[in-house]
Amino acid sequence: MDSDWLSAFADVFSAVGTVGAFLLGFFLLRREHHREADRAEDERRSQAARISAWVEMVAKIDGGRELAFHIHNASSMPIYEVELPLPARADEEARVEFVGLVPPGQTVKRPAPSDWYRSYIEPEPVQIEFLDSAGLRWNRDEQGALARAEDA
Repeated sequence: MDSDWLSAFADVFSAVGTVGAFLLGFFLLRREHHREADRAEDERRSQAARISAWVEMVAKIDGGRELAFHIHNASSMPIYEVELPLPARADEEARVEFVGLVPPGQTVKRPAPSDWYRSYIEPEPVQIEFLDSAGLRWNRDEQGALARAEDA
């Protein structure tokens, strides 16, 4: 009777150990899967994270000053279909400043609309939409938040 009890206890202990090992393995596999997904997202975002846009007053050749958009690509690949959505009042149609291509390591400047002079105080970020070299569309808002744009 004593050996039957010991044998039953050993079987139960073995079964619990097997289930525990399976659960631990499943937990570790799931954690590694999430880690790999995070790495893949970081890789997808790597070029987009190096793109910025702002508006700033610049000196002109004739000695005057003009307000200009600056689009900077600090990545090693070009960005395409660059657009700067311009804010509009409720009664106006939304406008977009199309820039096109921004080469790697360069800053492209475009004149800002004249009505922006009234509200300009100091350099500030502006919204930008662009296509990275992998063909993914990105949007960076005025606060600097980067997000994948919804493809329409």
